[in-house]
Amino acid sequence: MGKQAKGTGRHWYAVHTYSGYEDAVREALLQRIESLGMQDLIFDVVVPKETQIVIKKGQPTTEKKRIFPGYVLVDMTVTDESWYVVRNTPNVTGFVGSGTTPVPVSEEEFKVIQRHMGATEPKFKIDFSVGDTVTILDGPFINYDGVINKVDEEKGKVKVLITIFGRETPVELDFTQVKKK
Repeated sequence: MGKQAKGTGRHWYAVHTYSGYEDAVREALLQRIESLGMQDLIFDVVVPKETQIVIKKGQPTTEKKRIFPGYVLVDMTVTDESWYVVRNTPNVTGFVGSGTTPVPVSEEEFKVIQRHMGATEPKFKIDFSVGDTVTILDGPFINYDGVINKVDEEKGKVKVLITIFGRETPVELDFTQVKKK
């Protein structure tokens, strides 16, 4: 039977790569599928990414970030031949599994990954932490300094304590409205 547990058929498998080479592995593997005529055994290669909002030079920009650095997902039927093609792709270090037997990604795991990849709302990538001193960039409290006491990544908001008339007052702001001192 070779590399595959009986009756596992077509599944998604996680393939370990050198970090930073995920896209290169995907490209190389797609070319190998084509040139070696493996389309009936290897169907798709995905580098799971999610969209995040990153603040660069004070401006929010969206970026695709790898969800699992060091991994690509391959939709395939494992045979000795298809295993060999994937395993011998440059920068692939192996399948996730026990020994040489790849273990498929479970339905549940794959659904979670798909949700992350298909999330229409980009996640904020915040490099703010509670306790950071920040300067407010706009709004009624422009140029005030304050200290972050809450970070809400889902909504892209921070709560900043500023001192007004000698009293600490919490103000909720967007990430884009503050910068670290």
